[in-house]
Amino acid sequence: MKEKNPDNSKDRLIQELATWWNKSGLEKGDVALVHSSLSAFLKYLKSSDRPAAPADILESLILAAGEKGTLIFPTYNFGFTRGETFDIMNTKSETGALTEAARLHKDSKRTGHPLFSFAVIGALKDEIGDLNNKSAFGKDSPFAKLMEHDGKIAALDVAGEFCMTFYHYVEECENAPNRFFKTFRGKYIDRFGEESEREYIQYSRKLDLGVETDVKPMEEYLWSKGLYSGSRPGEGTRLHVIRAKTVYEEAAAFIRSGRSEGMLYKISK
Repeated sequence: MKEKNPDNSKDRLIQELATWWNKSGLEKGDVALVHSSLSAFLKYLKSSDRPAAPADILESLILAAGEKGTLIFPTYNFGFTRGETFDIMNTKSETGALTEAARLHKDSKRTGHPLFSFAVIGALKDEIGDLNNKSAFGKDSPFAKLMEHDGKIAALDVAGEFCMTFYHYVEECENAPNRFFKTFRGKYIDRFGEESEREYIQYSRKLDLGVETDVKPMEEYLWSKGLYSGSRPGEGTRLHVIRAKTVYEEAAAFIRSGRSEGMLYKISK
């Protein structure tokens, strides 16, 4: 890892932000899935005479996790569902500027699912980055690796109800009643430039029953129990962090008891 120069204003900002992230619960050596929304956060930094680019935020997170840490960024793209070719090396992320910066980072590796892919940076880059899971939220997915390594989920200036796809992993593992397996087929270009026809699946909402994802009640439940560390969007450090296993255990308890409607989803019809 490149040493930061404390006399450089950009490096000072990166170090300052890394300290914020550590105080919020992202620790050295962590394996963490990082969600983000940078628009308001970058405006906030600029207003306080600390202008930054998405790449600077990325470097601060890498610094916070340290050389033994691993960061996982969602680089989702849904063009595959619309008949577009998925090119693992070139298809852009649709989940924000930070995730695109992570995808383009020289030390990142992207996982293979054409809808729910992730850019992985750090010690477990190859172990997680080499995954080509058939099911977006399956037991062979990056979400499962996050569980295996007792990882965390961090959200930077974005509320959980807008980003926590991990809940769908819990729903698939627990066979939640509001979703079913849907198959997608299309053209796929692998990291070697070879094109082929491939098939992937996703545990999707039962639209015919009027199922709508609504995890805000679950998020508020986690906050009320004091299970998040750090700050809500627009407050404090603007980063909040939670253990993936904690999210799993709490969400699974509602699914198993038949109480996930009203906590993880709602019926619009």
